[in-house]
Amino acid sequence: MADPNGAAHFLAFDLGAESGRAVLGTLRTGRLEVHEVRRFPNTPLALAGHIHWNVYRMLDEMKAAMRDAAAALGARPASLGVDTWGVDFGLLAKDGTLLGLPFCYRDRRNEGAMEDYLKLVPREALYEATGVQLMPFNTLFQVYAMVRERSPLLDAAKDLLFMPDLFNYLLTGKKAAEATIASTSQMLDPRTRRWIPGLFQAMGLSKKLLRDIVDPGTVLAPLSAETAASTGLRDVPVVATAGHDTAAAVAAVPAEGGDWAYISSGTWSLVGVETDDPVITPLSLAANFTNEAGVGGTVRFLKNVTGLWLVQGCRKAWSAEGAASYEELARAAAEAPPFAALVDPDEPSFLNPPDMPGAIAAYLRRTGQPSPGSRASLVRSLYESLALKYRSVIDELVRTLGRPIRRIHIIGGGSRNELLCRFTADATGLPVVAGPAEAAAAGNIMVQAMALGRVSSPAGIRAVIRDSFDLRTYEPAGRAGWDLAYGRLRALAGH
Repeated sequence: MADPNGAAHFLAFDLGAESGRAVLGTLRTGRLEVHEVRRFPNTPLALAGHIHWNVYRMLDEMKAAMRDAAAALGARPASLGVDTWGVDFGLLAKDGTLLGLPFCYRDRRNEGAMEDYLKLVPREALYEATGVQLMPFNTLFQVYAMVRERSPLLDAAKDLLFMPDLFNYLLTGKKAAEATIASTSQMLDPRTRRWIPGLFQAMGLSKKLLRDIVDPGTVLAPLSAETAASTGLRDVPVVATAGHDTAAAVAAVPAEGGDWAYISSGTWSLVGVETDDPVITPLSLAANFTNEAGVGGTVRFLKNVTGLWLVQGCRKAWSAEGAASYEELARAAAEAPPFAALVDPDEPSFLNPPDMPGAIAAYLRRTGQPSPGSRASLVRSLYESLALKYRSVIDELVRTLGRPIRRIHIIGGGSRNELLCRFTADATGLPVVAGPAEAAAAGNIMVQAMALGRVSSPAGIRAVIRDSFDLRTYEPAGRAGWDLAYGRLRALAGH
């Protein structure tokens, strides 16, 4: 709600594949202040050989955060919204019951599903229809994996809700499909933002599981009586904000003009540009770019790149021995020798290995490269490889779009990583503007504010972000060694 000084308070839930957090945003006189209320782990559950998301634990954490937020404010927020990672979903029975815990996109049930589906609908036809990057865990292929194994869950299901839509439903009882999260599914026409029923029919699935699309910034419903009773928050509307975390983050890019690219850097790195219309061409197919819905009718033309997942996996493996913090690992990596080894971050064996350092060591042996020799050297190699992968995608964007890119905005948690930002500037030869680190939460909040009339447009959102956060610019310091390393990485990636 607005306070007497003209401030409005909003609550954002930003749920990632590694952790979730609740962030309070206060919008006052054109500036946004954010405060983390609660952070909690998002630990997948291993059940009967499969990987699931524990939505009930996350829901309990969210309700606890709502109580914390009410205590911190001494009042109720004007609204709340949820953003999450893409592609995953829950299934609801006819009575609205959740049919089991949602599967994680890294689950083994998806193995081979994409290849089998492409026998039904060829790659070129599927891309022409959806404009979405073909990845083995896209929602379409996850559904086909269930069809292929004759899952009884599909027989019992009445509704399919993507993860932010599922949490919105659990909080309000309202079912909807928000456009930005729906666009990650490979089931949506990016030109019309309507579902393509023929993609389900091709696999023999005729039932209508998908809800009607709503735009980001749609006010859905107030918190249910049950949620209000357990949190103390009554009459608080839930907004279908930009439900895909990348869409929320891109909404908060503090950019002006049109010659920029963004890198939303976290467990995944999303590298792309913002366009007015989908880009679906032979070049975009060959480069495997995706067209996903953005705020204000825009398109996020981008490529998913495995991001800090490799470093996170190494740190997790080292944790039994008292692993250093990410900041300590980065400081040590800065002192290590350059270009000791390189990896293709998108190597399939890195998707979900039980031992990430072991998977990297095996990759280096297969590719005839020496072991980096120390943890610091290995971490440096991973950051260098990631920066070079960014350069590869930026080069592909320039070729595909036929126009230059003159600066890069790194947003999200990776914007705090000075070493990665510096490496990205040096590898690409472009200035890098880092921040805000809180981009997904800030974008979530500002789309809520737009829904309630506190800002008028996506451009207004970006103006607020520019005025509210400290940004740091990294100028390229020199290309020594980077061009040669780039050639090595492209060879490893099969270019």
